[in-house]
Amino acid sequence: MRKSEIHAAESVACLDKALGELKDIWEEIGIPEDQRLQRTDAVHMHIKNLLDMMIAEEEGLKKRLLISIEACRKEVTSLCSELQVQECQEEDGLTMLQLEKDLRTQVKMMLKEKSARQSELKSLIQQDQDLCDILCDDLFPIHHERVPSQQQLQNYRQHIKTCNQERERRHAEFVGMKRQITVLMEDLEQHPDTSFEKDAVCEDEDAFCLSVENLSALKVLLHQLESRKAESGALCVSIRGRIEELWEMLQVPEEERESLMQNTRTSTKSRLNTLQVELQRLEELKKKNIERVIHTIRSEIVKFWEKCYYSPEHRQAFTPYHSDDLDEEVLREHELELERLKQDYAEHIELYDAVSIWSSNWTLYQELEKKATDPSRFNNRGGNLLKEEKQRVDMQKSLPKLEKSMKAQIDQWEAAHCKEFRVNGQPFLQYVEDQWNQHRMEKEREKQERQMKKMKQTEEDLLFGTTIRTPTKRRLAGTPTPGKTRKVLTAYLGARTPGRGRTPRGLERNKENISHLSGALRTMAASPQRNYSITSVASSYSEFAVSSLSCS
Repeated sequence: MRKSEIHAAESVACLDKALGELKDIWEEIGIPEDQRLQRTDAVHMHIKNLLDMMIAEEEGLKKRLLISIEACRKEVTSLCSELQVQECQEEDGLTMLQLEKDLRTQVKMMLKEKSARQSELKSLIQQDQDLCDILCDDLFPIHHERVPSQQQLQNYRQHIKTCNQERERRHAEFVGMKRQITVLMEDLEQHPDTSFEKDAVCEDEDAFCLSVENLSALKVLLHQLESRKAESGALCVSIRGRIEELWEMLQVPEEERESLMQNTRTSTKSRLNTLQVELQRLEELKKKNIERVIHTIRSEIVKFWEKCYYSPEHRQAFTPYHSDDLDEEVLREHELELERLKQDYAEHIELYDAVSIWSSNWTLYQELEKKATDPSRFNNRGGNLLKEEKQRVDMQKSLPKLEKSMKAQIDQWEAAHCKEFRVNGQPFLQYVEDQWNQHRMEKEREKQERQMKKMKQTEEDLLFGTTIRTPTKRRLAGTPTPGKTRKVLTAYLGARTPGRGRTPRGLERNKENISHLSGALRTMAASPQRNYSITSVASSYSEFAVSSLSCS
């Protein structure tokens, strides 16, 4: 049994007890029956009215509960729709009080969630508005009056985060460009002219609108200033180069040059102005010293002719070089020629350097070749002979490799320029081949000269009985020694010329024999391809002498 039922039973018992006590009191008092009935009816009526009132109140409570439950249900449905969440299912078996309480709690929580979302939305909208004012971008697409969903708020937060990052990036980019622009304007001695330039350079950094268009315009301004500085710098370099050329032509003292260099260590514009003033001064001075300047330029032209390996015919083609009328027109033509030569040398410097390296190696190789045929080289005692021979062999191997590499380089150059690469008026490869042919012809000529010299010496030795000069070598088997040859010759000559003098007849015979030998030697000289040695000649003549002696 419930406690409420027990309390009800106790109430009924209490009522019965109270009525019993009233009855006893009435009996003791002696109240008549009819009055007892009246009094009992009054008690009954009083209790009934009280209970009816209590029942009415409880009925009113029940009605209010039902009304509240219905209202809460409607509000929950509305809030779920606004908050874009699903409604919770009501639990079964709940009393009115429990259901009403649960619904009221749910409504309270949802109203709190709605308020929080609306407050956050308001804050995000304000941040978005501020960022849009700075970045000049559009607002985030969201309804300001509706309650946003959690996903919408999350997207909005991410949007604000991205915008803040973009603002920081643009601000850093703006600050960097502003500093560069400020430095460039100071260097160019330029002041902000337009309102945009003033806003970008002079105003507070946080007040500048970081729109894409403004940053693009700022980049254009920066590039323009950089281009101006680059142009001014290139112009300064060009003018300075021209000034240095004029300094050399006019032989300007170093003190004046240093003074100008000190004055050009300022801003680009001031440096350019200073250089332009100096150039104008030097040009006027050049006109006053035109003859000396032309001679100086001619010296430079000759240097570049040599660097570019111009042929004599090519040099002769520049007729102003040979002119004696030194006026401004001749000077201008010389300057143009020098400028053209410099440009030619600069464009083909790799090839000219390669030709220079080949020429140096070729000259060294020829020197080593001459030393290799010099008899005095055997007097060397310092080890230079071996070094020179090794160097000569290495050079003999490296020169063809260098020429092969240059041929590939020249072929590529000629294909690109559609013309021949010439050195001293002829194609370089032909020039190299001519040098080698000339070198071989020179070696052959020297070889023949040495052979003729040896033959001449042999004739003198045979004629006057002097010692045959041959290099010390190992003799082949069967080759007569010089000593034996001298003995045979001496015996033969002694038999024909007693004492110191010679008879006319003996001298005649000796001349006849010598004339035969001379003829043989001339035949040998005319055929240098045959390899005659001095020893073999002496041996043949000794046999000839012995055979002549036996015949006589």
